[in-house]
Amino acid sequence: MKRKDYLQKPVESFEIQEGASVSNILDRMAQISFQGRNLSIAYQIWKRMLQDEATIFLGLAGAMVPAGMRKILVYLVENRLIDCLVSTGANLFHDVHETLGRYHWIGSPHTDDVELKDLGIDRIFDTFAIEEEFYHADQYIAKFGRSLDTSREYTTREFLSRLGSQLGQDGKEKGILTSAAEKGVPIYCPAIGDSSIGIALAILYEKEGKKVAFDTIKDVSETARMVIEAKNTGVIYVGGGTPKNFIQQTEVTASYIGGNVTGHTYAIQLTADAPHWGGLSGCTFEEAQSWGKIRKDARMVSVHGDATIALPFIASALSENREIWKDRRIPRFSF
Repeated sequence: MKRKDYLQKPVESFEIQEGASVSNILDRMAQISFQGRNLSIAYQIWKRMLQDEATIFLGLAGAMVPAGMRKILVYLVENRLIDCLVSTGANLFHDVHETLGRYHWIGSPHTDDVELKDLGIDRIFDTFAIEEEFYHADQYIAKFGRSLDTSREYTTREFLSRLGSQLGQDGKEKGILTSAAEKGVPIYCPAIGDSSIGIALAILYEKEGKKVAFDTIKDVSETARMVIEAKNTGVIYVGGGTPKNFIQQTEVTASYIGGNVTGHTYAIQLTADAPHWGGLSGCTFEEAQSWGKIRKDARMVSVHGDATIALPFIASALSENREIWKDRRIPRFSF
């Protein structure tokens, strides 16, 4: 290549336009550099997923609900800007906690944690929660588990859908689980035991001998079938962890059980992790292409930064472009 081939377009200094919309700001950020440009690209890719009738999976890790992201997820679910959510159990437990009318509190990382323990306050970096209120959420989940038929196993999707429906009757406001149950958006939690949901069900088992059992292998099979049935797929990762890998492996599983798949077509990740430590949370989509998890010609971007900054901007920009997705085809799943 010649030098001129590399120099096709100059960087444009970002100009302040008073009263500009969030979507307009993100559109113009495509002409700047670094993570600002990547944030703009993420917004453009998400719009393209919606226009291309992709089945969209969102992986949710990190303490996003305590950090104030719950209502963004509710908006995404209610407006079908995502089609399937895979979450850590912790985020879903915190969703139960807030849907029941409880709060997380603005705090500080510069506190005496021993004193917080004595006061019954739990800390998540700069966020506080009341331990006694968490216990009430544990009791609510245990009570719900008590109502289930334990002669059979449940996929995490079934369990969480039923829990969301019950919360819809008992809760004081909308939550992720209640909205997903109402809109038919499947939620999976592959590491459900690694959370206060698991703790609540373990207490139920230890004290009353009632064991709620999960068929997580069927979770794997169902999500692989969703990929096989899709026209194409898009993935969005808020953080990494188990939700990211669970969604990534759908393409591998689908190929093994007879699906004609070539990897996810669209891919966005919002991560604060770096790839050079070798962990999945920071690994690049290029690395995932070597496994066949991401398509060779996929439209993909990694935004390296705090998801509590990136996600509100992207979701707000999408909300300003309802004409793009208001008539979007909703995928139907054959569970």
